[in-house]
Amino acid sequence: MDHQHKIKIFSCRSSRYLADKIAVSLKLNMGKSSVTVFSDGEFQPAFEESVRGATVFIVQSTMPPVDNIFELLLMIDAARRASAYKVIAVIPYFGWARQDRKDRPRVPIGAKMVANLLNAAGCDRVMTADLHADQIQGFFDFPVDHIYASSIFLPYLRDLKLENLSIAAPDMGGAKRANAYSRILGCPMIICHKSREKANVVGSMTAIGDVEGRNIVIIDDMIDTAGTITKAADMLMERGALSVRALATHPVLSGPAYQRIAKSQLLEVIVSDTIPLTTDLEEDRSKIKVLSVSDIFADVIDKVYNQKSISSSFVF
Repeated sequence: MDHQHKIKIFSCRSSRYLADKIAVSLKLNMGKSSVTVFSDGEFQPAFEESVRGATVFIVQSTMPPVDNIFELLLMIDAARRASAYKVIAVIPYFGWARQDRKDRPRVPIGAKMVANLLNAAGCDRVMTADLHADQIQGFFDFPVDHIYASSIFLPYLRDLKLENLSIAAPDMGGAKRANAYSRILGCPMIICHKSREKANVVGSMTAIGDVEGRNIVIIDDMIDTAGTITKAADMLMERGALSVRALATHPVLSGPAYQRIAKSQLLEVIVSDTIPLTTDLEEDRSKIKVLSVSDIFADVIDKVYNQKSISSSFVF
């Protein structure tokens, strides 16, 4: 890559596995950085090589714990103070995105606050995949490259060659995303309607659309406790579906998620590697298929660095 400002790719600790793949795809060496951890848990990241005048890409998903977002902010600040030309945060999973509005009184808008923090740290641009709500892009006062992971999921779904395929939205909020998949794949759509008893707890659920005799793929942006998708899968099977799969970009998979997926009637759960799966060997991961977003991010990083249009990287 011939350019006046050298490109450098760094990673924070929790996304190193993905940053390594992105660097390989770009045919670049990973930048050297380190983190000093103090006795009380405080930590201090440092660049172990010069970034002066460089376009610096820092890869880090901001899932819990909060250390992950704070480590990214400190790395951005360090790059700024080390005279980097541009600092671009590559955030495959943008955490706190479910707090995108005041859905009840006296609560914060967490996604906007995270956007403000990135701005205050000195970030010039953000790259992310499948935001929980598209309008979060408007929370930033600098460019946001919002990538759709559908470009890796659609070929996989086509290769399954499923007959009588239907796409399902797990709730009313996911109807737009599911509709885009059903339109591109040319198949019918089902909407699962749920009533929540409280956060992370699903009450009753019903389906709108033809279920009987269909091979169904439930589409969502993330799977957290897996309560919604497993309940939806069981309900769809009861109503005569031939098979049910789930597809989600971000495998948050907290609490009882792994056990729920293993025990459910889901045939397969297709996710990306924006968040690493648990390293707990006791968890059953046999139904989970991971596809990598590294090539998509590498392609967008290359185009942004070389000031090319990235519109071809978007499927919908």
